[in-house]
Amino acid sequence: MKRITLPLTDEQIKTLKAGDSVLLTGTMITGRDAAHKRLFELAEKGYELPVDVKGETIYYVGPAPAKPGYAVGPAGPTSSYRMDKYAPTLLDMGLKGMVGKGARSPEVIDAIVRNNAVYFAAIGGAAALIAKSIKKTEPICYEDLGTESVRRYYVEDFPCVVAIDSEGNNVYETEPKKYNKE
Repeated sequence: MKRITLPLTDEQIKTLKAGDSVLLTGTMITGRDAAHKRLFELAEKGYELPVDVKGETIYYVGPAPAKPGYAVGPAGPTSSYRMDKYAPTLLDMGLKGMVGKGARSPEVIDAIVRNNAVYFAAIGGAAALIAKSIKKTEPICYEDLGTESVRRYYVEDFPCVVAIDSEGNNVYETEPKKYNKE
């Protein structure tokens, strides 16, 4: 188990290998499909974004409402392929990490390698457990999107796995081969 402090540094990213179990502590931003579309459209037009993605890690999440005593409600990862159209642009703008679930497109993997970034997989089905690691949340932009708005989370020991490392090694390709009986 590796303990990583956010924001990510290039040196940290180079030490992360596909398959590593990681606990993240520090700040990350959030965003899902609708927020990504808005950010992408602004970037395509050459406008400044309402959030500086340089050096950030983004968690693909739209949590349920918070219960008393919690910063957020259940906060499980969203299927990452839904952001694949937008991720290369954000990575080229300096985004360093992404957290979600599921495989990524070849274009996203190329952008990860090109930008010395990393993709973490959070545990699907563990939304309540993940929510316990989110200690604080504050709005950044697109509040009209409700729980899918862009927010800043402070997390402690947020559990995930390095799914695609900065060299393009990919657990979604390597791990199934270990169990193929053909």
